[in-house]
Amino acid sequence: MNFKMIHENYNVANLEVSEAFYEKALGLKEKRRKLGDGFAIAYLGNEQSDFELELTCLEEHPQAYDLGECEFHLAFRVDDYEAAYKLHKEMGCICYENPSMGIYFIADPDGYWLEIVPTK
Repeated sequence: MNFKMIHENYNVANLEVSEAFYEKALGLKEKRRKLGDGFAIAYLGNEQSDFELELTCLEEHPQAYDLGECEFHLAFRVDDYEAAYKLHKEMGCICYENPSMGIYFIADPDGYWLEIVPTK
């Protein structure tokens, strides 16, 4: 048997705010959308990979999601680390830096952490 990872799901409070963040911060764009009774799902991606980020917005979930200690994350490799760092610094979304490892993390509008790794 062969398994291929195809998507990761994050539940978000505001789909439009989250989509705008992911497009500006990481260049992810909506590939398709599903609408259902009480929910909307947007699948985001880019040309670099067929892996998708699934953003789910539930109408009946007014409270913030409990993300625990945020000890999970998605990682993104970037070809221009300095430009990415500058953009994320300007956006005010850098939540943790580890200069000794040469990486940093950004947080999306719902508090999910995303690791930024330079191309080596």
